[in-house]
Amino acid sequence: MLSALWDISPPVHEGAPVFPGDTRYRQRWAATIAPGCPVNVSEITLSPHVGAHADAPLHYDPEGASIGQVDLLPYLGPCRVIHAIDCGPLVEWRHIEHATGRLPQRVLVRTYRQAPVDRWDDALAAFAPATVERLADAGVLLIGIDTASIDPADSKRLDSHQVIRRRGLRVLENLVLDNVPEGDYELIALPLKLVSADASPVRAVLRTLQPSSP
Repeated sequence: MLSALWDISPPVHEGAPVFPGDTRYRQRWAATIAPGCPVNVSEITLSPHVGAHADAPLHYDPEGASIGQVDLLPYLGPCRVIHAIDCGPLVEWRHIEHATGRLPQRVLVRTYRQAPVDRWDDALAAFAPATVERLADAGVLLIGIDTASIDPADSKRLDSHQVIRRRGLRVLENLVLDNVPEGDYELIALPLKLVSADASPVRAVLRTLQPSSP
């Protein structure tokens, strides 16, 4: 039986939203197909936080590992999508508690009815630090969200990022979960091996889990 596949990555192009002041995606052609040139070759400039991305510990810890140094295990394997749509500014435990029985090691939270892939959202929903603590207590290795940050957009302390630093969790941000039913899936969202970068774009996808053989 073939698995159903959900692409949970937003489109990346020159109009893709970024955190205010961050580097936008830009592309130019370094070579184009023409007499004497058999290929098109582009050059791109971007923040590694454009689109769906994985933060490295280096992003929120000056002594943290770069994204090219982190273990890939958290980014690949069983995960649960939990809906906390219209939850307000913070995803609190009460918003996700209905789906927290026997959690897998990866949890993705949907907060938008429709993710704003064409604009920046100052009012994005973030994780309450206490929610991250409880997910870590439950054995979760990776948390993900369909907003641009696990902390409020105007936060200067990044309390939830500091929880994942202290508890050793990994994070995915800027996912698109609009059409994904709540439930369990296989997550595939591997970061690039950028040896000194603070984050990496990912092509995040979900696959339905196949039933175990009898």
